[in-house]
Amino acid sequence: MPRIATIALAFLIVASNASAQQPQRMSPEERAKAQAAETARMMAMARPIDALDTVWLEEMTWLEVRDALKAGKTTVVVPTGGVEQNGPYLALGKHNYVNRATCEAIARKLANALCAPNVPFVPEGGFEPKTSHMIYPGTISLSEETFQALLTDISTSLKVHGFEHIILIGDSGGNQAGMKTVAANLTSKWNGSKTTIHFIPEYYQYPEAYKYAAANFGWKEVPEGHHDDPTISTIMMTVDPNTVRIKQRVAKNKASINAIPLAPVDQAVAWGKKLVDYRAQVTVDAIKKALATTTHD
Repeated sequence: MPRIATIALAFLIVASNASAQQPQRMSPEERAKAQAAETARMMAMARPIDALDTVWLEEMTWLEVRDALKAGKTTVVVPTGGVEQNGPYLALGKHNYVNRATCEAIARKLANALCAPNVPFVPEGGFEPKTSHMIYPGTISLSEETFQALLTDISTSLKVHGFEHIILIGDSGGNQAGMKTVAANLTSKWNGSKTTIHFIPEYYQYPEAYKYAAANFGWKEVPEGHHDDPTISTIMMTVDPNTVRIKQRVAKNKASINAIPLAPVDQAVAWGKKLVDYRAQVTVDAIKKALATTTHD
């Protein structure tokens, strides 16, 4: 190597080492002060572009979340779904697709709320031996302890960022007990804090949704024995008709469930949208009641 190149390389190595050692020369107090200054600078950053029109936390930039909180969107809904067998026609992520439709409707009706990312994995049965939905290929299950730990950490993260009301909803039966326990435990732990957490069981009142559909759409279901029904299917279709395999079912003359037609698609989606709105309104009413009770207490 030429002598000049050797000298230049040596200089770069020395400079790099000096730079790397610089932070170690700072005292803990100096490092903390520097970090605080950098955090303050970042938090004061102006958002350079318009915000996206979304209520989903995962679709937002951190600047959009910061500004949403400043604008009063201090309620956040945490939906829990599941990956489980759902009969011969529905995608395993049935509950996750339902939550995609309903949580957005809930947040927009509340007007001051966002949706945390859907929690796709929940208790679905035992592993060894396999029980409940775990008997069927594709199902993914969590232990109750893992599920509760996951919800606890998600909720705590949201609290740390300044959300004042955390709402837990679940679209599956196996989710309900864990959400209730987490809400109770964190309510006790956060006593005196400005952040509250609430489990809303009204979200999962499917019998009421069935009554709504029968009264408003004239549905007279004839159960086929599948883990499936027209309420679930039409809500899923508002997100993506492929999740109920509508094209394949039409081709095989099986585009119905429990004697309720899912074709034409436009009609099924229209029913689904009304069911989304109905379930969202029931949930919003329950959320407002829970928050009012907390405030009065």
